[in-house]
Amino acid sequence: MNHQNLSSFIWSVADLLRGDYKQSDYGKVILPFTVLRRLDCVLEPTKAKVLAEFAAKKKAGLNPDPFLLRASGQSFYNTSDLDLRKLMGDQDHISQNLYAYVQAFSPAVRDIFERFSFSTQIDKLAKSGLLYLVTEKFAGIDLHPEAVDNHEMGLAFEELIRKFAELSNETAGEHFTPREVIRLMVNLLFVEDDEVLTKPGVVRTIYDPTAGTGGMLSVAGEHLAALNPQARLTMFGQELNDESYAICKADMLIKGQDVANIVAGNTLSEDGHARAKFDYMLSNPPFGVEWKKVEKEVRKEHQTQGFNGRFGPGLPSVSDGSLLFLLHLLSKMRPASDGGSRFGIVLNGSPLFTGGAGSGASEIRRHLLENDLVEAIIGLPTDMFYNTGISTYVWIVSNRKPTQRKGKVQLIDASSFWQKMRKSLGSKRREMSESHIADVTKLFGSFVEAQLATVFDAGGTEVGQEIVLAASGPSSVPKDGIVKLAPLSRIFPNDAFGYRAITVERPQRDEKSEVVLGSKGKQKGKPQADSALRDTENVPLSEEVESYFRREVLPHAPDAWIDEEKTKIGYEIPFNQYFYVFEPPRPLAEIDAELAQVAARIKAMIEGLAA
Repeated sequence: MNHQNLSSFIWSVADLLRGDYKQSDYGKVILPFTVLRRLDCVLEPTKAKVLAEFAAKKKAGLNPDPFLLRASGQSFYNTSDLDLRKLMGDQDHISQNLYAYVQAFSPAVRDIFERFSFSTQIDKLAKSGLLYLVTEKFAGIDLHPEAVDNHEMGLAFEELIRKFAELSNETAGEHFTPREVIRLMVNLLFVEDDEVLTKPGVVRTIYDPTAGTGGMLSVAGEHLAALNPQARLTMFGQELNDESYAICKADMLIKGQDVANIVAGNTLSEDGHARAKFDYMLSNPPFGVEWKKVEKEVRKEHQTQGFNGRFGPGLPSVSDGSLLFLLHLLSKMRPASDGGSRFGIVLNGSPLFTGGAGSGASEIRRHLLENDLVEAIIGLPTDMFYNTGISTYVWIVSNRKPTQRKGKVQLIDASSFWQKMRKSLGSKRREMSESHIADVTKLFGSFVEAQLATVFDAGGTEVGQEIVLAASGPSSVPKDGIVKLAPLSRIFPNDAFGYRAITVERPQRDEKSEVVLGSKGKQKGKPQADSALRDTENVPLSEEVESYFRREVLPHAPDAWIDEEKTKIGYEIPFNQYFYVFEPPRPLAEIDAELAQVAARIKAMIEGLAA
């Protein structure tokens, strides 16, 4: 049975739930029951051995846990003599027996069902008279590993997760990242390492601090499996939301991953993988969400541990904590001497430019760029996520840049790489096709500057688009047609985003317009600054401050000077500015002629009505 048929079969349980459950709540029943049946089938061959071992060790007064794990041959076990099929034999007590069966699982699995609030669903199904029918339906599904291997089971479970996320799209964006965005990020993460990842028996680790339902980890695993079936990707994650955590942990369990690597809790206030380092990382943290709830813990770590902790470079505004997740990922990078790391993170636009020189956000950008950690930033189309239509950006960060990338940052504007969805899901109305993903991956992997050439025919109708290298043109243009070129991929030195914020002072003047001089201390005999005339200027790092000052300030204010003590270094990345293409307005004569034609038509219509 392939995963589509399997998930359709499991989905048929929804017919039983219709009426008693809202569509958006089907997953609260179907997902935990799917996990339960899979575990039921996986443990069946060693059931008798585990029960015998449990009885023997209990009688001997020993801790049975390590012995039961060995006996089950899995990373979990169950000490009940019941299973789903045996539960069918006692319809009157199915509720109590099912609850007892779940409680007999090892702690890591029991935790999954507790986070699913499975006991609440058992009670609700029992009151609705559906518990026996639903349990019977799942007991009849063959999910033994011989019939459905881990890969197929994982794909089926992923499909179910997707369906339920779409049904509850009002909250899906919080816990569910569109699959095409994940595929793009995974491509960008692995494209420079294809040679290493295709070696036999390669083992790598991947981590998601905002794991949601585990989609990023799953897609990364599928990608590497397709690239090299002998490779192993060990997955780690942390998730705050209980239900998403349960789904993620269940998904990892079904795929044969160690569920101890998936931790519950708030990543910012309680790092579930303290001191751990990873090869690859992915994250889609919440956009524009304040971090006031964890402010005390975060500020304490920043102040007491500095760069020995996670938040040494600085703290962003309390109104948006997304850069805190970026700092957290930085702290999880392997040292370059141990092979280094690469990670991808989805952020909204504000981390690119908010905060002036010296602010926490600017200092974080400064740390990233001065340490040559940013490989690329890719602008995505709007309306790509379920709960927001805003512009989003994928940052690719690495401490093991290839030689050609050192000291440089690549910006790719993929905002036009989208196709309309057949059916909108919440705020998500657009998606990236496989060809769009391939184009962005190629631009990143090739590390070239490129333009998007849009070709129009003689009548002004768009007839095609083509990606061309910078300073090149499209392969063909219709007769009398035109081509519009827009930058698509640009490469900058790191210091192109840096500037010195200088404070320009002008002197106070008395009623006679004479400069007021200081009379005490260090200011004695020096012109006194007039705060009302104070101004600031941002001077690019690539330019000498003095030459800028002489050119831009002194011609307009000959009495001005720079207060050197107030000079600060800042960094910002005005992404859209680098891709703006100025289009001159049409000639006024042409516009006037068009208006005259419209006015004439309106006049004729009015005269016709009056006749």
